[in-house]
Amino acid sequence: MKRLGKKGFTLVEIMIVVAIIALLAAIAIPNLLRARHNANEAAAIAALRTISTACESFRAAQTPSSYPATLAVLGAAVPPYIDNTLAGGTKQGYIYAYAIGATVNQYTCTGTPVTVGTTGTRVFFVDESGIIRLTNAGGLPID
Repeated sequence: MKRLGKKGFTLVEIMIVVAIIALLAAIAIPNLLRARHNANEAAAIAALRTISTACESFRAAQTPSSYPATLAVLGAAVPPYIDNTLAGGTKQGYIYAYAIGATVNQYTCTGTPVTVGTTGTRVFFVDESGIIRLTNAGGLPID
């Protein structure tokens, strides 16, 4: 049957295109989510490295030597040791909990995913040693 003067797509052709697009999306979306998850974890490690370096720089500038009381102190310094977003305690899917240790020469910082399983899976830890480690369920570093 010949269509004269009619242009366009048939319903079957449109349904085939929609099915192909849905198939491609079903394959691509999980890979994109995994890549974002991995990127958030890598960013959390980098943020803890930044916090560790900033704490050491801050301590070296103090007389007598001491670590900052909070992350906000690092962000409020002139010039700042860390950016305001990280000084706020949350960045790129992770929450950073900073605390001074038993003395002014000790600190701990833990990076925890905002939504476990989505923004990240692993919990990271750094202290005055500068070594970034994983933590166990109780929040203690795994050696």
